[in-house]
Amino acid sequence: MLLRPWEADDAPVLQRAFQDRTIQRWHVHHVTSPDEAQEWINAAHRSWQQEQDAQWAVTRTDDGEILGRVALRRMNLLHGFAECAYWVLPNARRSGVAPRVVATVTAWALDEAGFHRLEIAHSVNNEASCRVATKSGFVLEGTLRSAHLQQDGRHDTHLHARVRDDA
Repeated sequence: MLLRPWEADDAPVLQRAFQDRTIQRWHVHHVTSPDEAQEWINAAHRSWQQEQDAQWAVTRTDDGEILGRVALRRMNLLHGFAECAYWVLPNARRSGVAPRVVATVTAWALDEAGFHRLEIAHSVNNEASCRVATKSGFVLEGTLRSAHLQQDGRHDTHLHARVRDDA
């Protein structure tokens, strides 16, 4: 796999990704048109330049097919903090893509980029994200009550974290 910045030509794949029911279920933000997809990509580039977020397309190294997305959101460089976010397209699910890319980004963020703490927060009902967090070495720290807004209302949220000193 290869992690690379989102490109203008990725807009159709991004729009299709947000049509997937699983991605829609766990994400409040949606991309419903080519213009929205392009703006999402442009916003990702602006966020990188402003050192607020980092977003990567997850691709196959052999053919460049996009498999998913991984991100560091809400980056605070002063305090060395960020939240990991990810999704995987249906054809790449259950193949270990998410845990591998989260582990890769985590290793880079903690070992090279200077972050101290990374978090993963997900609805307590999102068992797949819980497995990804655990497989990626994130420790479950607790439950935040009514912390995530989903399409069907507010959900309690599991909070997982990795810190630089974790084994």
